[in-house]
Order: sequence, then structure tokens, then C-alpha cells
Amino acid sequence: FGEQCLQLGVWGDRRTFLRFTRTHRCCLIGETAIGDPCAIGELHRLPVESDSIDAVLLPHTLDFSDRPHAVLREVDRVLRRDGRIIVLGFKPGGLWGLRRLIPGAGLPPAADHLISDRRLRDWLQLLDMRIEATARYFFRWPLPGNKAGGSGKWERRGQAWWPELAACYMLSAQKRVFPMTPV
Repeated sequence: FGEQCLQLGVWGDRRTFLRFTRTHRCCLIGETAIGDPCAIGELHRLPVESDSIDAVLLPHTLDFSDRPHAVLREVDRVLRRDGRIIVLGFKPGGLWGLRRLIPGAGLPPAADHLISDRRLRDWLQLLDMRIEATARYFFRWPLPGNKAGGSGKWERRGQAWWPELAACYMLSAQKRVFPMTPV
């Protein structure tokens, strides 16, 4: 939807997420040249005009950021009125998040700053964003040989029986701007 979509951080192939957008222009900003981003910059100081973006996608970006609050403030700055933010993250209390507590396990790799969906919800509400939806997904054991493409029956069972053990979450929110009317 909209005209401008911005992805902050590289996760997988460059077009993994942006190919599904319904926007006229999409751009990926990364902190390094890995993944062939459109632009390279610091995610907590975006080289983007204020109030210019319709949607921002953060695929596990906050999990690997040492300044998640600053990244969210920048997202709030660049989003247009009624713009949307979509955040993908690892659940600290999920199967994969708990595995990082085991010495040498290394999954998720280098994700030292896992943020729970509840805490992220609070942060976004402080920025006056309306939470639209939260989904938990990826109900697979954190084993090295585990393939991401398994059957959908584990996803359905996990969402019905043990949603707190999901490895990841997706949270979507909308920026709210209340116009002031002079009396």
C-alpha cells in the first residue's frame, strides 16, 4: 500500500520481503554492503526525509541493534501520518530465544538484544502508535538440521496449543497523528 516502503536491515535475500509490497517505490537500507542494499547508513540516523514513508519493515533489525529505541524513534520520524510499521523479531522466551542461554548454542546467531513482543508493544504505544496485530510463528525445535519449509500442521498446532513457545513474532502498528483544531 502507499507510495514509499522502506526496509531497515538485511535479512536473507534483498527481495525476500520487498517483493510482496504494493508500493510504487521500495528501498532497503543496511548498515553494511552485505546483501546489496539500496543505501548504507546508520539505522538510528536515517538519511530519509521526515514524514515521507508509508511503510517501514524491520526484519529482525531490533534483535541485532544496540540502539533499538533510537531506531524506533527514527522510524516514527520518517513515517507519514497513518504510516505503518511491521516488526519481525525473535521471542526471548520462545524455543529459539531460550537456546541462546546455552553456552555455545549460538542460535539465533549474534542476536544479543532480543526484545519481547510485549515490551515492543509498550515502546510503540509510547510513540503513540496503534498496535494492529501480533502474530507468533515458527514452532520448530532449535536443531541445526531443522528446515524452515516443514509442514503447516506444526504451525497450526503451535498457534493453538503453545503460542508462547513460538520462535518469532510479527507485530504491525500504525502511526497516529491527531490534528489540532484551533478553537
